[in-house]
Amino acid sequence: MALTEELNRLHDLHQRGGLSDDEFARAKARLLDEKPGAAPTPAMAAISALRRSTSDRWVAGVCGGIAVATGVESWVWRLIFAALLLWGGVGLLVYLLLWVFVPEN
Repeated sequence: MALTEELNRLHDLHQRGGLSDDEFARAKARLLDEKPGAAPTPAMAAISALRRSTSDRWVAGVCGGIAVATGVESWVWRLIFAALLLWGGVGLLVYLLLWVFVPEN
């Protein structure tokens, strides 16, 4: 049975009173391979903690912030963005998006 069909079946059982709220949440988590109350993975924690640097910055602090989050020197990130800039302007696009969407430290 497909995942959507299973979720619909669980929802129907819940609506009809066959499952309590807690049972429904556990069954749904089991279907989606979620661990209820599980801690976020280290990668997700690093992404959530990503902030633009106020001290290590040339333009907007994006490379300095990524350097803090990843543990890689900021000059390496600047080099990566410069190389991506030469590769069709992808580096500029990604840098601008990070500048807009990543909050300052």
